[in-house]
Amino acid sequence: MLSNLIAEAAVAQVVVRNLEDRVVQNLKIKAELHGHSLEQELRDILSDAAKLSREERLSIIDRIRAMAPAQTSDSADLVRADRDSRR
Repeated sequence: MLSNLIAEAAVAQVVVRNLEDRVVQNLKIKAELHGHSLEQELRDILSDAAKLSREERLSIIDRIRAMAPAQTSDSADLVRADRDSRR
């Protein structure tokens, strides 16, 4: 799933079934008030809803970090050991 976040953005289609007529009618009204089509209104609503919050972005970062091997030593220790081995 996380690998999909890196993938190139593509255009997709989504079908939503079993919406109440009232919901669709209200969306049409909103679209008309905003001066665009129902389809554009839905795109705008979904685009806004899909934005990740700060907490969600941090959660993704934590999950990616968890996939990386644990750091077992400080880099300064490695540099020092390498330098000492050359003496």
